[in-house]
Order: sequence, then structure tokens, then C-alpha cells
Amino acid sequence: MSDLETTRRATSRNLVWYWLPPLAWMGIIFYLSAQPKLPAPPEPMFDLVLKKGAHFTVYAVLAFLWWRALSRGKMADRAALGLAFAIAVSYAISDEFHQSFVPDRRPGLSDVLIDAMGAATATGVIGLSKSRNTKGTRSAKVTKNTSGTKLKE
Repeated sequence: MSDLETTRRATSRNLVWYWLPPLAWMGIIFYLSAQPKLPAPPEPMFDLVLKKGAHFTVYAVLAFLWWRALSRGKMADRAALGLAFAIAVSYAISDEFHQSFVPDRRPGLSDVLIDAMGAATATGVIGLSKSRNTKGTRSAKVTKNTSGTKLKE
């Protein structure tokens, strides 16, 4: 196999493995938002908690998937996290606008805020775990010898 073929296969694999999931997830969100009526449990409070929890979770996953795709390139982690958050929140806003055209559905600012909290939680957890991994890697390279002075390995 030539280098060109290997590069093409790797590019195709990256497109499918990293870029397709956030786009497919957005498609699922769009499809569900286009439904005039979604199944609901009979208890109104449980229905409210379930729907708001779904909003939070769906946009946390969306932010994660975008970060995963964006961080594969040459983009810095913070930039990838910021852009993943911005994409998720922008999509939440456009999704609520889309719902304004669906019969029996109403857009809501509270939904966008819950979506943004989900995206912020996901990107925050990723950012914290990345910073802890970085600190752990740096501190693991510094050890003390028997005289108490620090040595780098």
C-alpha cells in the first residue's frame, strides 16, 4: 500500500470515527426536536425532571463529541474546549428556534440555559481532568534522592 493510500485511509477513518459522531448526534437532536409530541410519563413532575435532565445530558454529550473531534487536530486543548462549548450552545439556540416551527412545541430560554449547563459541565470536567493529567505527568518526573534534593528523571 502506498503512502497516499495510507493517508487517505487514515483520513477516512478520522472522518468517520471523530467527525461523524457529533454530526450524527446533532441529527438525532434535530429529529427529536421536529417531533410534535414526545412520549411522556403520566406524572407531570417526573416528566419535567426527565425532559430537563435529557436536555442537560444530550448537550453534555454533544460538547464532549465536538471536543473529541476538535482536539484530534492541531487545536490547543483550551481552544478545542471553548469551541466545543460554543458549538453546543449555538446548536441549542438554533434548536429552540427550530422548535418554534414545530406544531405543539414551544422554544424556551430555560431549555437553552439547561443545555448550556450540560455543555459547560462536560467541558469543565474534561478541562479539569486534562489539567490534572498534565500536573500528574509533571510531578511524576520530579523525585527526591536520599539527601532530599530534587532530581529530574
